Amino acid sequence: MNQSERIKLEKDGLDVFEDILNYANAGFEAISEDDFTRMRWYGIYQQKPNVGHFMLRVKVPGGALSASQAKAIADISHLYGRDIVDVTTRQNFQFHWIEIQNFPDIFDRLNRVGLTTQGACGDIFRNVTGCPLAGIDPAEVLDCSPFIQQIQHYFLDNKEFSNLPRKYKTSIAGCPSHCSQPEINDIGATAVKRIRPSGLEEIGFQVRVGGGLSARPFLAKRLNMFISQEQLLDVFIAITTIFRDFGNRENRKKARLKFLVDEWGVERFEEELKSRLPFRPDQAEEWPEPTKSFRDHIGIHPQKQEGLNWIGSAVLGGRLNSAQLYKVVALMEENNLGLLRTTNQQNLLVTDIPTAKVDSIAKQLQTNQLINAASFVRRGSVACTGTEFCNLAITETKKLLTEIVEHIEGSVQLDEPVRINLNGCPNSCGQHHVGDIGLQGCLVKNPDGTSSEAYDISLGGRLGANARFVKPIWRRVKAEDLKFAIEALLTEFIGRRDSEEDFSDFVDRHSDEDLAGFMKNAFEVAL
Repeated sequence: MNQSERIKLEKDGLDVFEDILNYANAGFEAISEDDFTRMRWYGIYQQKPNVGHFMLRVKVPGGALSASQAKAIADISHLYGRDIVDVTTRQNFQFHWIEIQNFPDIFDRLNRVGLTTQGACGDIFRNVTGCPLAGIDPAEVLDCSPFIQQIQHYFLDNKEFSNLPRKYKTSIAGCPSHCSQPEINDIGATAVKRIRPSGLEEIGFQVRVGGGLSARPFLAKRLNMFISQEQLLDVFIAITTIFRDFGNRENRKKARLKFLVDEWGVERFEEELKSRLPFRPDQAEEWPEPTKSFRDHIGIHPQKQEGLNWIGSAVLGGRLNSAQLYKVVALMEENNLGLLRTTNQQNLLVTDIPTAKVDSIAKQLQTNQLINAASFVRRGSVACTGTEFCNLAITETKKLLTEIVEHIEGSVQLDEPVRINLNGCPNSCGQHHVGDIGLQGCLVKNPDGTSSEAYDISLGGRLGANARFVKPIWRRVKAEDLKFAIEALLTEFIGRRDSEEDFSDFVDRHSDEDLAGFMKNAFEVAL
């Protein structure tokens, strides 16, 4: 039995809550090594360099928060997190610099507004993600907010599923662009329509299983099932039970659901799933996949509710400060707006804005550095936490992403989206495997024996129709040189692309040697 399984077997991760409160009085030095691991079940990780501070993650199901909830996030950031708060690629909020004595008050503040950290980390059912436009998008197939809340409520504090083999990520959405990324979730449920033999239209779900990134990425497999709205919870329970009972508990590197689906094959997995369901699901149909992989929600757009609008703002690298969040809360309260919503591109939306107030609120958001008139490179750029706080990262990320984006904005006139996904290690919290430009951190040796931060440049990742992961093109490029390499590549793209060709098509049409040459040749001239 490996150490992680021993720790979970000796005490359930959900049972550490009272210990956390006791440690708040006893102090950091009193925390046992095993409880450092169990504290993850409440969203708590030790922060680099592990000498008294913690990262804390708050779950935001579907990315939707009220003004009072957003204010609580801002308060915690200001009081305990040195005014830093990050939006994650799973629509959560994340704090840094938290000390053990702060947790009782933080938990109390979150509980009072209906938020929790339980299940934000650990080998447990994580935050259920969804489309940030749920309920307001005129093009949505189905408002999936009720299903997100149903699934969240069922699995929260449920000890039947609090000891899974590894972390477990799910999404539920009715967005036609599949912005919730069902292809890279353990379970991805997407709303679809079908016509019954009677001629009546029915809306249910297409379900995928076994997606995930990390060091070994897998695309989820579509199940040959049409799942009705009433059946969705049963399907989630059955799939999670299979993972709990059959997932690899010997080798943590192979403990995700994706490895079980890969080992069994999707046909065997379907049969096991059907044997655990209280109904016989109908067969799936050939529902189309979105052809473009750019899935952000930025800018000013009308809602399905007449006279109301939403504004999406780019938050570069997901890094916010409490002052920005307080200003958003004030806008919401003063103008009686709807919800603040987070996206898995680390951006923010504000909803239910009357048409007469749109221009004023958009201008105030821009002044607050929440850019709704964002460039095509800014709006789709993502970065993980990096060496600033993360124990696993080997390179800095968020400052570097800002440097790259600002350089490209000043040097290349893009007229369509290009996504840059920057990751400080192989684990892909920044989702570099699916970026148009995926950057993975590494180190290079200098002639004097020292090391410098560098990145492997990979290209051509995408989701949707023709989904695929990036291919490596140029390895070990020093961090300070990345902006010149990417500038050269994008300049060649603009000059050489065919009509109607997007960046993915451009990458597919050229050899790896050509793509590397576009960067290297112009890069040498620039230097």
